[in-house]
Amino acid sequence: TNAVGMAIAERTLAAHFNRPGHEIVDHYTYVFLGDGCLMEGISHEACSLAGTLGLGKLIFIYDDNGISIDGEVEGWFTDDTPKRFEAYGWHVVPKVDGHDPEAIKAALEEARSVTDKPSIICAQTIIGFGSPNKAGKEECHGAPLGEDEIELARKELGWSYPPFEIPKEIYEAWDARDKGAQAEAAWQEKFAAYRAEYPELAAEFERRMADELVEGWADKADAFIRSVAEKKENIATRKASQNAIEGLAPFTDFLGGSADLAGSNLTIWSGAKPIRKDNPDGNYINYGVREFGMSAIMNGIALHGGFVSYGGTFLIFSDYARNALRMAALMKLRNIEVFTHDSIGLGEDGPTHQPVEQVPSLRLIPNMSVWRPCDAVATAVAWKMAVLRKDGPTSLVLSRQGLPHQERSDEQIALIERGGYVLKDCDGKPDVILIATGSEVALAMEAAAAVTDKKVRVVSMPSTDVFEKQDAEYRESVLPSDVTARVAVEAAATGFWYKYVGTQGAVIGIDRFGES
Repeated sequence: TNAVGMAIAERTLAAHFNRPGHEIVDHYTYVFLGDGCLMEGISHEACSLAGTLGLGKLIFIYDDNGISIDGEVEGWFTDDTPKRFEAYGWHVVPKVDGHDPEAIKAALEEARSVTDKPSIICAQTIIGFGSPNKAGKEECHGAPLGEDEIELARKELGWSYPPFEIPKEIYEAWDARDKGAQAEAAWQEKFAAYRAEYPELAAEFERRMADELVEGWADKADAFIRSVAEKKENIATRKASQNAIEGLAPFTDFLGGSADLAGSNLTIWSGAKPIRKDNPDGNYINYGVREFGMSAIMNGIALHGGFVSYGGTFLIFSDYARNALRMAALMKLRNIEVFTHDSIGLGEDGPTHQPVEQVPSLRLIPNMSVWRPCDAVATAVAWKMAVLRKDGPTSLVLSRQGLPHQERSDEQIALIERGGYVLKDCDGKPDVILIATGSEVALAMEAAAAVTDKKVRVVSMPSTDVFEKQDAEYRESVLPSDVTARVAVEAAATGFWYKYVGTQGAVIGIDRFGES
């Protein structure tokens, strides 16, 4: 699925930058996959979309050996794979002898000749080829052959060389360094000609492939944040998110999308151009109902480079995409996940769609930054931080319902970037600290205003992971350790917050499913 994202990025960049006689973006994306890969549900999500988009430079090489870890797959996988991919709109090269180099070469040439659809080469192979006793069996799927069987395989294959010794003639035949250097030099010569004719486009291409934002990006983002603060709008943070996309997109290389919820996630902006098979020159992907596929494709786009990728769905459906989110964090990819309808305030959909454990579980993913802003200003800041973050993904957790604007000084607006800050303070040492995120910040502010016999501090905590990266002095200034009377408020499972409130504090949240 990552490869589908890479192929989309290649095709879209080519449409953005290539000019007549100057094809500077022109590469294939190859994938090796097996029976198990095609059993996974995400393979359907990705391959269906790839066929619909006509990704002609995407080529799959399917190792069709009929074996998985449990044995011969005929007991649990009897799909007619060629017909399946024909139904997706792919070009299929069936029944290729996967042990015949000339047959594979011919299949690749055939696949490359088809430019209007992706191709799959069905390479029929024998797992453990050359092993007299284990070839074609699951014993050699995920375990070494063993010394005795390795010796027998050497004799069967006529291989007399010791381990790690590569004969000179074979090494030289497979050494592609000179060929690669020549290809690189040819491309650099091609790019020099492109630069001479299109200097501004060439500079833009180099900047984007270096994963750099436009000069002065942060200043432009700050100007947008100031404009949001001046408007003082009482709107849902999902709408504030759309406004942020609208405000940042003119100077940000977004490649956005949604899993069939654009009208609810509000991920479309006025300059959005949908990518289609016959029109790759766009900046927005209609992923369809493919949450897992969407997030994994976004990973591929990020790995390829050239774009700041974002995609939207309901927060509850982040569970469908969980492995792709985890992989984005593991690979340190800048992806922006737009998760709306973030609580029981989502409307009429009922308990199946009401997030309870999703926000805390996202926070548990190492290197996943999670922002749950309380109003339009905080949402704009969250978008700024997500775009600036190059070493990992960001989940933006946004409300369906309208939320009130929170008044802040310029200093407080600047402190939003630190993940947690004092939104409302009292004179002297507080008697109690209220900590809240998202829609519950307004509740905390109302509660603080209603208390007249205690000194109350309200801390808005849109991003706990960012706050926890601040220096100890700042964290202590926000949450002084000698104030143990603390209450955390969030419309989600409560367990996460006890590290902030301690044994003498309280957490107000939701630890059960709703009813319908």
